[in-house]
Amino acid sequence: MKFTGTQDYVATDDLKVAVNAAIVLERPLLVKGEPGTGKTVLAEEVAKAVNAPLLTWHIKSTTKAQQGLYEYDAVSRLRDSQLGDSKVSDIKNYIKRGKLWEAFTAPQRPVLLIDEIDKADIEFPNDLLLELDRMEFHVYETNETIKASLRPIVIITSNNEKELPDAFLRRCFFHYIKFPDPDTMGRIVDVHFPNIKKRMVEEALRIFFEVRDVPGLKKKPSTSELLDWLKLLLNEDIGPEQLRERDPRKLIPPLHGALLKNEQDVHLFERLAFLSRREV
Repeated sequence: MKFTGTQDYVATDDLKVAVNAAIVLERPLLVKGEPGTGKTVLAEEVAKAVNAPLLTWHIKSTTKAQQGLYEYDAVSRLRDSQLGDSKVSDIKNYIKRGKLWEAFTAPQRPVLLIDEIDKADIEFPNDLLLELDRMEFHVYETNETIKASLRPIVIITSNNEKELPDAFLRRCFFHYIKFPDPDTMGRIVDVHFPNIKKRMVEEALRIFFEVRDVPGLKKKPSTSELLDWLKLLLNEDIGPEQLRERDPRKLIPPLHGALLKNEQDVHLFERLAFLSRREV
């Protein structure tokens, strides 16, 4: 079982090494990087590449570690007992399996994505240490132990919103996805727009990286936002000539709403354009 990338996902050599190292070590792969650099998609493509089912656990600020194991619905059981429902005699009817339970008992070795773990409470990673290390947990209501016969490939993503505990980091293989350089970005664009003209890609990438390099930008546009912008440019039939001949005093690119996602950054470009006009 080895990950070599897929036709739809441009994986750098160091990313392939990280994925395969995590598979060999049977440790979770912790992937960090800017939002929009393909962390979540990586899990989907790994599952596709190794022909494994994908289980996804999207983490929110209110998510608790226990939900990944199982949840016992005592309220429903009490209500059913009051109504005389016969199923109350079996407590298993009120236990909802979590994503880790599903992954541990899957008939085929799955890929388990724990997406955006840094959104949860700071204790969340610590609460999963034992389960991810031993690949087992105990269900107290039924007095049974759920143990993985086939250790799932675990991929955990983080946007660096919170620092993760050292004890948790020690149990992971870590990889930081660097923002793609222009050559790699060109390959990514080719995957999504195989028939796009080379000159169009060159001009769009030039403007895209110029925008990212503007000092003081609050949110730099990501890979996914570049792809959205290109789709709009093609739809509006804006060609490379129009991009190249753009008035330098305007600075702000056409259809900038796909690249700039807050008013501070738009105002920044407007101020820069104003200063450029004064210098002309």
